[in-house]
Amino acid sequence: MKDMEWRPMRADDLPAVAAISAAVHGDFAETLATYEERLALYPAGCVTLEEAGVPVGFLISHPWHAGQSPALNQPLGAIPHENADYYLHDIALLPQTRGSGAGKAALALVIAQARSRGFKRVTLVAVNGADRFWSAQGFEHAKTGEAGPYGPGTFAMHLAL
Repeated sequence: MKDMEWRPMRADDLPAVAAISAAVHGDFAETLATYEERLALYPAGCVTLEEAGVPVGFLISHPWHAGQSPALNQPLGAIPHENADYYLHDIALLPQTRGSGAGKAALALVIAQARSRGFKRVTLVAVNGADRFWSAQGFEHAKTGEAGPYGPGTFAMHLAL
């Protein structure tokens, strides 16, 4: 991760976050309003990957109802405090960051955040073939052979802490 660093996300990062999401996620990209709400509700789980002062990736994570995934592009309304898993909502990295270790560094931040808050499990939905990366990091498919919550080619996954 030479010349790149993860830092707390700021409100002025959000237009770049939405643009990175659109570039990386295609049909699974979320709107600026979605990211504004996530930052407002749970800033401790929102970080930006910066290179030479420019956002090149981001991470959004937060507690969420155990065994569930938030709907795409829908407001959460509130963060649950009981019967929750730590949800890795999104890691998006522009192509020039790939292979730099940024994804593994982001996961380490998520795991540290989850453990510090007493969570026993991290959950996520893998899209666009990312389940291979998550499997290599120790995540398991929640329901083998079934389409994930966002349709075919998506996979609910979890990592026990």
